Amino acid sequence: MQELQITMLGPSGVGKTTLITAMYEQFESNIGSTDLQLTPDDESSAILQDNLVDLKSLLDVFEPRGRMGIQGTEAISGPDSLRSFTFGLGRKGEKPSLQLRFRDYPGGYLGSQASKEEREFVRKLLRESVAVLIAIDAPALMEDSKGILNEKVNRPQQIKDLFNAAYQDLDSPRLVIFAPIKCEKYLKDEQQAKELIERVKKSYENLIQFFDSEKVSPWIASVITPVQTVGSVIFSRVEYDQHKNPHFYFRKTRHDAQYSPKDSEQPLRYLLRFLLKLHFDSRSKSWGVFNFLRDWFSLDAYLRTAVKQFANNCKTSEGFVVLKGEQWLKI
Repeated sequence: MQELQITMLGPSGVGKTTLITAMYEQFESNIGSTDLQLTPDDESSAILQDNLVDLKSLLDVFEPRGRMGIQGTEAISGPDSLRSFTFGLGRKGEKPSLQLRFRDYPGGYLGSQASKEEREFVRKLLRESVAVLIAIDAPALMEDSKGILNEKVNRPQQIKDLFNAAYQDLDSPRLVIFAPIKCEKYLKDEQQAKELIERVKKSYENLIQFFDSEKVSPWIASVITPVQTVGSVIFSRVEYDQHKNPHFYFRKTRHDAQYSPKDSEQPLRYLLRFLLKLHFDSRSKSWGVFNFLRDWFSLDAYLRTAVKQFANNCKTSEGFVVLKGEQWLKI
């Protein structure tokens, strides 16, 4: 079975594991009448189920990490022991014909104490992945006009440096998804959504300019897809510990509010839209790792139709926007 790799990029505590849990849960809720099936392997299924239970059992006021939230990713024995989330994609009732492998990693791999091996591991992930999903902590992005919280939590300049090292001599398309998460407070109306978009653009300006450079620009599609990863909560406050580390607290909208994420399937919709476009273009081009898409979609016209039906519901308003490379997303 062919495999495509997607990197979940973001520092420790930003919410990468929470995002992929919500992404899978909402895929199941939004496929509707399409004949698609996304099947996690046994290990991924067990982890996702545990995470889902945690998300559905949040306290009325909580900090989304550690004891009261989702535990961070760990690799006790180094990069080789790192887990990944693997899903089979195909038609319902049939064996999956494509494997999507979401590679998470300990956020500490981007920290100042990271080893050379750990840093190179992340760069290699970026080089080998068809898509990169940059998880952005929305409260850190939005709650400090000076940008200090954002630099400390989301580390946009360091992420730009990673792309600068990884995206050299590109010869095939890549999809980069900016995914602000924990966005419940910042998407109440169209004006707030515009403010979120502008803050992402300003914070990641250096990276966006890098994507616009002459050698890189032809190969990059990038989008902003804000996600309400819990849905029934709102950002409450930020507190600092004795080491001046920020701790973000959220509260439920009601004591009996249920877990109800919103738009967490959108990154997957954009990914499948991107793959379908590559299929159509790869019939006349040779792009190495993407060549198999020609056969995957061509062998099963019904599967191609189902993917298109799901991918056609990509949002382009309410905070969702295509930043560049629209030609790689037209189907």
